[in-house]
Amino acid sequence: MFTGIIETLGKVHEIKKDQNNLHITVDSSITNELKIDQSVSHNGICLTVVAIKDSLYTVTAIDETILKTNIGDWKTGDIVNLERGMKLGDRLDGHIVQGHVDQTGTCIKIEEANGSWNYTFEYDKNQNNITIEKGSITVNGVSLTVVNSKTNEFSVSIIPYTYEHTNFKDFKVGTKINLEFDVVGKYISRLYSINK
Repeated sequence: MFTGIIETLGKVHEIKKDQNNLHITVDSSITNELKIDQSVSHNGICLTVVAIKDSLYTVTAIDETILKTNIGDWKTGDIVNLERGMKLGDRLDGHIVQGHVDQTGTCIKIEEANGSWNYTFEYDKNQNNITIEKGSITVNGVSLTVVNSKTNEFSVSIIPYTYEHTNFKDFKVGTKINLEFDVVGKYISRLYSINK
């Protein structure tokens, strides 16, 4: 379980394909605090640490993860958002994030707005996920508030701190991102699809 408040950034050091799996090695400032079997959110994808050496640690993505996320597009040198699992008793500063990506989306618009940034994302509506105006959404692991919710697109506004401390600053029109929809929105969309 995560909060969507990014702790730090990591750099993809190496990617190895092993049958249908990907072993991804990340260089991070929090590596010395990690341990084997610990869950870490990488751009919103919950992955388990399987090896640690110096400032590098390795996680493994299986076929299901590769199919549902943008992890198959990652390259050596890419910057990823990192968050360790939340501790019981900590404040929940973002929202409840499971680290289970629902689907990918695409950045279709970026606007500077006098010191902040507005990003618009599009996603496949046929997967029965929805956003709710002023509800929560997780984009690449970042907990954000939905604005301008539409059937298959939504926007978010990014403050300078989030821009500087996440990989949002690397987004371009066409960037593929990971989306985890809010649990409340998931529940409503499932009810809607059942009652159709």
